[in-house]
Amino acid sequence: MAESSIARALTQALNIQDSTLGLRPELDADYSFIADLYAEVRHDELAPVPWSDQAKREFLDAQCRLQHDHYIKHYLGADLLVITRGERSIGRIYARTTAAEIRLMDIALCGDERNKGIGERLVRTLQAEAAKLAVELTLHVEPTNPAQRLYQRLGFRLIENRGVYDFLGWPEAAAERIS
Repeated sequence: MAESSIARALTQALNIQDSTLGLRPELDADYSFIADLYAEVRHDELAPVPWSDQAKREFLDAQCRLQHDHYIKHYLGADLLVITRGERSIGRIYARTTAAEIRLMDIALCGDERNKGIGERLVRTLQAEAAKLAVELTLHVEPTNPAQRLYQRLGFRLIENRGVYDFLGWPEAAAERIS
Protein backbone atom coordinates (compact mmCIF):
# COMPACT_ATOMS: atom_id res chain seq x y z
CA MET A 1 0.00 0.00 0.00
CA ALA A 2 1.40 3.38 -1.02
CA GLU A 3 1.86 6.00 1.67
CA SER A 4 -0.72 8.79 1.44
CA SER A 5 0.20 12.46 1.31
CA ILE A 6 -1.38 12.89 4.77
CA ALA A 7 0.74 10.07 6.22
CA ARG A 8 3.88 11.58 4.64
CA ALA A 9 3.11 15.05 6.02
CA LEU A 10 2.38 13.70 9.51
CA THR A 11 5.57 11.62 9.53
CA GLN A 12 7.69 14.59 8.44
CA ALA A 13 6.13 16.80 11.11
CA LEU A 14 6.88 14.26 13.84
CA ASN A 15 10.46 13.81 12.64
CA ILE A 16 11.04 17.57 12.81
CA GLN A 17 9.84 17.56 16.42
CA ASP A 18 11.78 14.46 17.48
CA SER A 19 13.68 12.10 15.21
CA THR A 20 12.66 9.11 17.34
CA LEU A 21 8.98 9.69 16.50
CA GLY A 22 7.33 8.11 13.50
CA LEU A 23 4.19 6.65 11.98
CA ARG A 24 3.41 3.39 10.28
CA PRO A 25 0.26 1.80 8.93
CA GLU A 26 -1.73 -0.12 11.51
CA LEU A 27 -1.54 -3.90 11.08
CA ASP A 28 -3.79 -6.67 12.37
CA ALA A 29 -0.97 -7.52 14.79
CA ASP A 30 -1.43 -4.06 16.40
CA TYR A 31 -4.93 -4.80 17.63
CA SER A 32 -3.80 -5.78 21.14
CA PHE A 33 -1.98 -2.45 21.47
CA ILE A 34 -5.00 -0.58 20.08
CA ALA A 35 -7.31 -2.29 22.60
CA ASP A 36 -4.92 -1.50 25.47
CA LEU A 37 -4.67 2.14 24.34
CA TYR A 38 -8.45 2.39 24.05
CA ALA A 39 -8.85 0.98 27.57
CA GLU A 40 -6.25 3.38 28.95
CA VAL A 41 -7.88 6.43 27.35
CA ARG A 42 -11.36 5.40 28.58
CA HIS A 43 -10.29 4.25 32.06
CA ASP A 44 -11.43 7.37 33.94
CA GLU A 45 -14.88 7.25 32.33
CA LEU A 46 -15.54 3.88 33.96
CA ALA A 47 -14.02 4.71 37.36
CA PRO A 48 -17.40 5.45 38.98
CA VAL A 49 -19.06 2.33 37.51
CA PRO A 50 -19.40 -0.40 40.17
CA TRP A 51 -18.09 -3.22 37.97
CA SER A 52 -15.12 -5.48 38.54
CA ASP A 53 -11.89 -4.61 36.72
CA GLN A 54 -12.43 -7.65 34.51
CA ALA A 55 -15.97 -6.58 33.59
CA LYS A 56 -14.75 -3.07 32.78
CA ARG A 57 -11.99 -4.44 30.57
CA GLU A 58 -14.38 -6.79 28.76
CA PHE A 59 -16.74 -3.86 28.14
CA LEU A 60 -13.88 -1.67 26.86
CA ASP A 61 -12.59 -4.46 24.62
CA ALA A 62 -16.07 -4.85 23.13
CA GLN A 63 -16.38 -1.09 22.60
CA CYS A 64 -12.97 -0.96 20.97
CA ARG A 65 -13.92 -3.76 18.59
CA LEU A 66 -17.20 -2.01 17.68
CA GLN A 67 -15.38 1.28 17.07
CA HIS A 68 -12.69 -0.39 14.97
CA ASP A 69 -15.26 -2.27 12.89
CA HIS A 70 -17.21 0.98 12.39
CA TYR A 71 -14.11 2.79 11.16
CA ILE A 72 -13.23 -0.01 8.73
CA LYS A 73 -16.78 -0.14 7.35
CA HIS A 74 -17.60 3.58 7.14
CA TYR A 75 -14.22 5.23 6.46
CA LEU A 76 -12.90 3.35 3.45
CA GLY A 77 -9.46 4.52 2.41
CA ALA A 78 -8.68 6.11 5.77
CA ASP A 79 -5.14 6.33 7.06
CA LEU A 80 -5.06 4.13 10.17
CA LEU A 81 -1.66 4.93 11.61
CA VAL A 82 0.28 3.87 14.68
CA ILE A 83 2.45 6.54 16.28
CA THR A 84 5.85 5.19 17.31
CA ARG A 85 8.82 6.24 19.40
CA GLY A 86 11.64 4.13 18.07
CA GLU A 87 10.24 0.61 17.97
CA ARG A 88 7.62 1.27 20.69
CA SER A 89 3.98 1.97 19.76
CA ILE A 90 2.83 5.06 21.67
CA GLY A 91 -0.46 6.06 20.03
CA ARG A 92 -2.66 6.14 17.01
CA ILE A 93 -4.05 8.66 14.57
CA TYR A 94 -6.80 7.88 12.11
CA ALA A 95 -7.73 10.32 9.35
CA ARG A 96 -9.62 10.18 6.09
CA THR A 97 -9.34 12.63 3.24
CA THR A 98 -12.19 13.26 0.81
CA ALA A 99 -12.85 15.99 -1.74
CA ALA A 100 -14.74 17.98 0.94
CA GLU A 101 -12.81 17.39 4.14
CA ILE A 102 -10.10 15.79 6.16
CA ARG A 103 -11.79 13.95 9.01
CA LEU A 104 -9.67 13.38 12.09
CA MET A 105 -11.38 10.18 13.16
CA ASP A 106 -9.28 9.51 16.24
CA ILE A 107 -6.08 10.52 17.93
CA ALA A 108 -4.83 8.94 21.15
CA LEU A 109 -1.51 8.71 22.94
CA CYS A 110 -0.30 6.56 25.83
CA GLY A 111 -0.41 8.43 29.13
CA ASP A 112 3.35 8.90 29.41
CA GLU A 113 3.44 10.49 25.94
CA ARG A 114 0.67 13.05 26.48
CA ASN A 115 1.34 16.75 27.03
CA LYS A 116 4.59 16.66 25.04
CA GLY A 117 3.24 18.48 21.98
CA ILE A 118 2.87 15.36 19.82
CA GLY A 119 -0.90 15.63 19.41
CA GLU A 120 -0.73 19.35 18.77
CA ARG A 121 1.96 18.84 16.11
CA LEU A 122 -0.21 16.24 14.37
CA VAL A 123 -3.36 18.39 14.45
CA ARG A 124 -1.47 21.45 13.19
CA THR A 125 -0.11 19.33 10.35
CA LEU A 126 -3.63 18.23 9.43
CA GLN A 127 -4.67 21.89 9.47
CA ALA A 128 -1.85 22.73 7.06
CA GLU A 129 -2.86 19.87 4.77
CA ALA A 130 -6.52 20.95 4.88
CA ALA A 131 -5.48 24.49 3.97
CA LYS A 132 -3.38 23.19 1.03
CA LEU A 133 -6.33 21.14 -0.21
CA ALA A 134 -8.82 23.96 0.52
CA VAL A 135 -11.02 21.59 2.55
CA GLU A 136 -12.37 21.54 6.07
CA LEU A 137 -10.77 19.65 8.93
CA THR A 138 -13.47 18.07 11.08
CA LEU A 139 -13.63 15.84 14.14
CA HIS A 140 -15.88 14.54 16.88
CA VAL A 141 -14.89 15.00 20.54
CA GLU A 142 -16.67 14.53 23.85
CA PRO A 143 -17.66 17.86 25.44
CA THR A 144 -15.69 17.00 28.61
CA ASN A 145 -12.55 15.77 26.84
CA PRO A 146 -9.49 17.84 27.89
CA ALA A 147 -8.51 17.98 24.19
CA GLN A 148 -11.34 20.51 23.74
CA ARG A 149 -8.94 23.18 25.04
CA LEU A 150 -6.39 22.31 22.37
CA TYR A 151 -9.00 22.36 19.62
CA GLN A 152 -10.31 25.75 20.76
CA ARG A 153 -6.78 27.15 20.90
CA LEU A 154 -6.17 25.89 17.35
CA GLY A 155 -9.27 27.64 16.02
CA PHE A 156 -11.79 24.81 15.81
CA ARG A 157 -15.41 25.85 16.21
CA LEU A 158 -18.53 23.94 17.17
CA ILE A 159 -20.53 22.94 14.11
CA GLU A 160 -23.07 20.85 15.96
CA ASN A 161 -23.62 19.06 19.25
CA ARG A 162 -24.37 15.44 18.38
CA GLY A 163 -25.41 14.08 21.76
CA VAL A 164 -22.35 12.58 23.40
CA TYR A 165 -20.03 14.30 20.90
CA ASP A 166 -19.33 17.81 19.69
CA PHE A 167 -18.72 18.00 15.94
CA LEU A 168 -15.98 20.57 15.39
CA GLY A 169 -14.69 22.20 12.24
CA TRP A 170 -11.70 24.20 11.09
CA PRO A 171 -11.32 26.74 9.58
CA GLU A 172 -13.85 29.02 11.23
CA ALA A 173 -15.63 29.48 7.92
CA ALA A 174 -16.46 25.77 7.91
CA ALA A 175 -18.84 26.18 10.82
CA GLU A 176 -20.51 29.15 9.14
CA ARG A 177 -21.08 27.25 5.88
CA ILE A 178 -22.59 24.20 7.58
CA SER A 179 -24.74 26.01 10.16
